[in-house]
Amino acid sequence: MRYNKDSVPGTFLFIACLCIFCSLMITGTAAGLKERAKAKELARMKHSVLMAAGFGDHRGGDIDGLFERRIQPQIINLDRGEVNGEIDPMTFDPNMAAANPQTSSKPKKDSARIGRRADQGRAFTILDEAGNFDGVVLPFHGKGLWSVIFGYIALEEDLSTIRGLYVYEHGETPGIGDFLDDPAWQSQWQGKQLYNDSGKVVISVVRGGAKPGDLYGVDGISGATMSGRGVERAVQFWVGNEGFGPYLQQLSEMNKG
Repeated sequence: MRYNKDSVPGTFLFIACLCIFCSLMITGTAAGLKERAKAKELARMKHSVLMAAGFGDHRGGDIDGLFERRIQPQIINLDRGEVNGEIDPMTFDPNMAAANPQTSSKPKKDSARIGRRADQGRAFTILDEAGNFDGVVLPFHGKGLWSVIFGYIALEEDLSTIRGLYVYEHGETPGIGDFLDDPAWQSQWQGKQLYNDSGKVVISVVRGGAKPGDLYGVDGISGATMSGRGVERAVQFWVGNEGFGPYLQQLSEMNKG
């Protein structure tokens, strides 16, 4: 039977072929963009962890090599504080885990106002040049004034002294909440202590400014009290008992031994 493209069946066949072709093109493009998005997110994660750990801005350099030599990612069971070797930390998606009721739970005391907390968390051990333990980097996030603030906090080998803090994403008020991105403000966290002598989390962002010599206070910014408090609450939550507190306790005991 001769094919007649101007016939009704021919028209429908052409439309069907065109739809299939366009679907394949869209599917292929979406898959390619998804992979590019994953690669971009992975690169941002490595950069942010290195910045918090104090290795400086290595964008344009060998970020992958530096990360592989000096950072060891791990998945932590947050309730037990134990390392979970069954999950690949480089493909783990904490946001998806937190959104899934089967892999998350509601915090008993949601001081960071996150709604749900994933059962597993991703932590990053810092290694020195010889490959020995030199500290840890922990992710944190919590509600500010208008947005969720995301960042990383690095701790020294004693797991109490703050090595660095890096905020990599937020949607706070432009021109006011921008201090969260300011290296000068972030550097104020260096050398501060998370816990007091009783082991209570006491690090805070002080409205009006911390007093000289205050080991537990970071200067708040006038007009951005809620943004600063958002970082404070997020850090306190994630280094506390409902966050990475059990893991830090086990890590401390292991390093003492």
